[in-house]
Amino acid sequence: MKKTISTKKSDIKRSWHLVDANENILGRASTKIAQFLMGKSKPYFVRNLDCGDYVVVVNAGKVKVTGKKELLKKYYRYSGYPSGLRIESLGELRQRKPEEVIRHAVSGMLPQNKLRDRMLARLFVFEGEEHPYKDKIKDQKSNIKNE
Repeated sequence: MKKTISTKKSDIKRSWHLVDANENILGRASTKIAQFLMGKSKPYFVRNLDCGDYVVVVNAGKVKVTGKKELLKKYYRYSGYPSGLRIESLGELRQRKPEEVIRHAVSGMLPQNKLRDRMLARLFVFEGEEHPYKDKIKDQKSNIKNE
């Protein structure tokens, strides 16, 4: 009789993934990044533990969107003060903080539970090609192409 072996924290092994967002569509790249952060491709994946990997995203400023999203997609922030609502289009946010566009998209694709902040802490997004994690990544570039 075989027994089901449940995953423990000590069984989790984390690896590093490099994702180049250059000329990739925002939503398609974000789903792949979210899967890496959750660890859904691992054989020992369980929902109640944080099984995900580290993800480094480069060229965040060159990510593409389809249609008229550059003008019509809006991001909302509220400061908590009266009349503190700030509305910003995707184009304006991309000029001000291009990393935040990818971080916001990936955050919406992660589960809405206590593990979300831990998963997002392992996401490192950079506007250009340079990043300080070259020693962690062993010449691998995750293949996220426009499918």
